Amino acid sequence: MGSVPVREGMEEKQLQLWANSPLVWVFFLASAVLLGFVYFQGLSYMVETWEQQEEYGYGFMIPFISLFFIWQKKNELSRIPFSGSWVGVFILLLGMGLFFLGELSALYIIVQYSFLVSLFGLLFAWLGWPGVKVIWVPFLFLIFMIPLPNFLYQGLSAQLQLISSEIGVWVIRLFGISVYLEGNVIDLGIFKLQVVEACSGLRYLFPLMTLGFMIAYIYKAAFWKRAIVFLSTIPITVLMNSFRIGVIGVLVEYWGQSMAEGFLHDFEGWVVFMACLGVLLLEMMLLSRIGSDRRPLHEAFSIEFPEASPKGAKVQYRRLPGSLTVSLAIIAVTSLLALSLGNREQLAPERKDFTDFPLKVGDWKGRPDKLEKIYLDILKLDDYVITDYVGPDGKSVNFYVAYYASQSKGESAHSPRSCLPGGGWQIASLEQKTLEATSAGRPIKVNRVVIKHGESKQLVYYWFQGRGRTITNEYMVKWYLFWDALTRNRTDGALVRLTTVVTPDEDMEDAERRLGDFARQMSGTLDEYVPD
Repeated sequence: MGSVPVREGMEEKQLQLWANSPLVWVFFLASAVLLGFVYFQGLSYMVETWEQQEEYGYGFMIPFISLFFIWQKKNELSRIPFSGSWVGVFILLLGMGLFFLGELSALYIIVQYSFLVSLFGLLFAWLGWPGVKVIWVPFLFLIFMIPLPNFLYQGLSAQLQLISSEIGVWVIRLFGISVYLEGNVIDLGIFKLQVVEACSGLRYLFPLMTLGFMIAYIYKAAFWKRAIVFLSTIPITVLMNSFRIGVIGVLVEYWGQSMAEGFLHDFEGWVVFMACLGVLLLEMMLLSRIGSDRRPLHEAFSIEFPEASPKGAKVQYRRLPGSLTVSLAIIAVTSLLALSLGNREQLAPERKDFTDFPLKVGDWKGRPDKLEKIYLDILKLDDYVITDYVGPDGKSVNFYVAYYASQSKGESAHSPRSCLPGGGWQIASLEQKTLEATSAGRPIKVNRVVIKHGESKQLVYYWFQGRGRTITNEYMVKWYLFWDALTRNRTDGALVRLTTVVTPDEDMEDAERRLGDFARQMSGTLDEYVPD
């Protein structure tokens, strides 16, 4: 692009470009710095999650990629005067309101999402709709840097483990190997492989979905083709991860357990991710050859860089929008209020440790057990007890409680509804039941679950207890977690689970009486370890 006179009729008109004055930059950068100060704790925890969890390690790159995509649009942005928008101010106020809810409840996930709302409001207040319309997709890309809420992560991970295990076993059988599947445990006879949370495929799914969104954005094609590229990252990840599990099973069968550990395990994961990327590129190549917009892939998929500003263009400084000035004032006031809140530490009520939980509860005598480290790493609990209690009739009840002193950072009890199928147990029935006249002086509402594994059958009671409530609904647990964090500055709580085997020679009513009797005798003692 050389000289740029534009002919309109018989007259020539210079191309008008816009630039930000130093004053505008000062106001915007001051707003951005103060916004970073307001959200420092929530963002610091987000970065900590990127460091500690492999599936979120790509988060470090996302802000830079988003900025690059916005920089690509600089020529389009230079033709917009940025009149600002008061809608952005209202969005910013909404984000600030969410920030205080997150801070007062000490739930970082609310703070992190409110950061995106506040940042979008600030950009809207500065650029106005014409500017936001140009960069909204690069901004939307920032959503991928926020870790999933833990209860969604747990449910998704549990389902992917089961799906990957089933498809992986199908791959193993293709090689003529005899294999048996129990939930997410692959039994090869001599060896048993457990498809744990780390093998669920999430460490591929999240990065590949992020990469798929980025590729779809760069891909110059019809919207439906770009949507297919992005959405296909989900089945591609599941299938390739399942194939990886199947290959590991085959290698273990012929060369031993070492094939599922150490360098080979990690190397296989890297190969799978690169294979997923290869499938995406192949998919784009095929899509480029169909439809009315067909073109070679190197034309449809190429990264463009903005051209230099045209010579001779008329450059005019943008005026400072009033909406940006008001936004800066709102963020400044919020930062002062945030300072006054300080670091709100949650209350930690006094309680006994489960190491002191009695091995004799009424007529029941217990034998303590321990969880393996692999499960402790997944559950991330603060204290627990798992004990087999034997009653006067010689029948036993497995008693398990997982206690969390704080659930503000996402750690929370794993619902048995998600965990039981992973052990190969199928849920035959699930309903709610109320246990009357407990030793704690109040009835307990429990989830009553009958589970089956072949000919074996067990009866399970479980509920969530803490802060003076017993709750059976997993979603109500999340609501009260937020409400109590906001109003009582507490998020402690526990999952309580009672399990008993239903032998072939007894009726279900016998198992019901057994669990009910143990729950009634245990409930008063439990209150000392799970405080109201």
